[in-house]
Amino acid sequence: MRIVRILLTAALPLLAAAAWAQQPIYLDETKPVEERIEDALSRMTLDEKIAVIHAQSKFSSPGVKRLGFPDFWTDDGPHGVRPDVLWDEWEQAGQTNDSCVAFPALTCLAATWNPDLAKLYGQNLGEEALYRGKGMILGPGVNLNRTPLAGRNFEYMGEDPFLISRMVVPYIQGLQSKGVAACVKHYALNNDEEYRHNVNVIVSDRALHEIYLPAFKAAVTEGGTWGLMGAYNLYKNQHNCHNNILLNQILKGDWGYDGVVVSDWGGCHNTEEAIVNGLDMEFGSWTDGLAMGASNAYDSYYLALPYKKLIAEGKYTTKELDDKVRRVLRLFYRTTMNRHRPYGFLCSESHYDAALKIAQEGIVLLKNDRGVLPIRDAKRILVVGENAIKMMTVGGGSSSLKAQKEILPLDGVTARFRDAEIDYARGYVGDTVQSYNGVTVGRSIAESRSAEALLAEAVEKARAADYVIVFGGLNKSDYQDSEGHDRREYGLPYGQDRLIEELAKANKNLVYVNISGNAVAMPWAKNVPAIVQGWFIGSEAGEALASVLAGDVSPSGKLPFTWYQRLEDCAAHALNTYPGTWRDDHKIIDEEYKEGIYVGYRWTDKQSIKPAFAFGHGLSYTTFKLGKVSADKKRMTAGEQISFTVSVTNTGAVAGAETVQLYVHDKKSSVDRPVKELKAFQKVSLSPGESRDVTLTIGEDALSFYDEATAGWVAEPGEFEALVGTASDKIIGKVSFTFE
Repeated sequence: MRIVRILLTAALPLLAAAAWAQQPIYLDETKPVEERIEDALSRMTLDEKIAVIHAQSKFSSPGVKRLGFPDFWTDDGPHGVRPDVLWDEWEQAGQTNDSCVAFPALTCLAATWNPDLAKLYGQNLGEEALYRGKGMILGPGVNLNRTPLAGRNFEYMGEDPFLISRMVVPYIQGLQSKGVAACVKHYALNNDEEYRHNVNVIVSDRALHEIYLPAFKAAVTEGGTWGLMGAYNLYKNQHNCHNNILLNQILKGDWGYDGVVVSDWGGCHNTEEAIVNGLDMEFGSWTDGLAMGASNAYDSYYLALPYKKLIAEGKYTTKELDDKVRRVLRLFYRTTMNRHRPYGFLCSESHYDAALKIAQEGIVLLKNDRGVLPIRDAKRILVVGENAIKMMTVGGGSSSLKAQKEILPLDGVTARFRDAEIDYARGYVGDTVQSYNGVTVGRSIAESRSAEALLAEAVEKARAADYVIVFGGLNKSDYQDSEGHDRREYGLPYGQDRLIEELAKANKNLVYVNISGNAVAMPWAKNVPAIVQGWFIGSEAGEALASVLAGDVSPSGKLPFTWYQRLEDCAAHALNTYPGTWRDDHKIIDEEYKEGIYVGYRWTDKQSIKPAFAFGHGLSYTTFKLGKVSADKKRMTAGEQISFTVSVTNTGAVAGAETVQLYVHDKKSSVDRPVKELKAFQKVSLSPGESRDVTLTIGEDALSFYDEATAGWVAEPGEFEALVGTASDKIIGKVSFTFE
């Protein structure tokens, strides 16, 4: 018997090899993926093909069990992996292993101006998604910040298409390096939340291609994203989840996209349009497409039985269906069928370290008169504000998380300034709810005292403190920084303006930390010596903020959007184009982007408007000096590049980082062009006294505009200027050059 065992054991490798040789091509990893796709497609039944292009639960679609393809699971991002929900409900499933690390919101990531951190972000998020068995993260978001009232701006990366493009590509690459698909959203023109299902965007072709599409194009052509989500709104009177121009002509035609187009949840509205206009996977269409909230009606989705019925009637062949299934199979081979994917990790020390580093680099020091910050040798510190004790990882819509931990600002300050007496005053009451979709976390912040009593307490305590730190701003409630609605006003809610004004009178060392994903009106700014933009920064929020306030970390964040003094300084509001005009039937609202390409700093430059804080602005605890800018040539021709070099010196006493920004100005053009446009940047870290040369290189694309007459990009011969500085309103040097 023992001899037999030995013989059988020795024969096992040969038997296994023989068995593997008999595997069909679609399972043979030695075969090219496209060949495997065609083999699998040829073996699938019509029912199996229909099944894989629509959901079977809130967040999953079926695989092909007969052929060994597992079910495909998506989950919301982009700041962490959303807790698992019940099969057919939005409420959390009550699991104990679906907590996560909450990474900073993407506005904070963009404010780092550091593509290396974007890659780190994607890698860490991918590891958490892998551990949770997710094949796709529904993010990142790259819609433009067109108005500071947009409720979902905190999920996006600012107002500039170039900055967003440079940050989204490494994010995607980092995430997909772990075998988890990115699903870039929301394509396209989804720039406000109010009436998002009804808005029909009217925009020029030039603005579409120069402002609103570049980040999506970079995600596809450079980042190689495997997924892309359509938007709720309409373009040219056609819903964007099945929009012929956006999906067929531009995305799959011009850009050669080979991934899947996923509908936003409930974004599909018509079977025949979905068949022919580029939608590949339908999710969340409320069941029968008519009655939101009916249960388990996934077979009634537009791309389910209604599609099969049209094929059976002969109205459609399987041509379009096979293209969709090929894309889905390609997604499977990149994710669930990739047997070489690494292992995932959940809530690891390295993930918290990454979250902390991103948060610290993204925090922006907006103002620091008299060197009030960093806080040193303080004996009594008063912390004021509801946002010092309110959890921000919960709420805000689909990006809501069940974080394993969230260090609150008050706790972070208390832990860091252990030698000081820390006191707290509520100051104001906003939204005391700390739950979303069944996730309830955090200490109770219920409050019964009146607004006057809270104000009086805060002012009295402020008079006795060495420093007062106010944590105010917005939160994740409806009509603030939240999915589904836009903000109703540019000013701070809950009477915070009066609180800050009174505290400024009571204590000269007042520090205001704004927690938000959007800019807010600051009518009291001239009376407050130190202002910090603290974003929604996730699990390590309290530690990150305290480390910057204490000077352990010198702030290096730069604004990814223009911070207007007044709402009327924003083009969309100055031209009364937001939120649009209802049609007579009150089913569609037309929103015309009359400002065209003049969004953000492009508009304030054109109108000579002084913002509260400019695009690219951000201070440090040290100082930097930029030398003279030089170019490696005076003329460039088509297909060439030109490089500009400037020395950067840390002239202060502490280590820090500066972001050198290069803008291009076209001196003479046949079309109207912005005063300047960001075309390159680089962040450099320097020790005290250290100098380093920074070289920024641009090509012909940096000089081009979209020509509507030829439907293509044009770089006209002529004189250009490279403008180099540290913010859009702080240009240090200029160099002229000629394009031939």
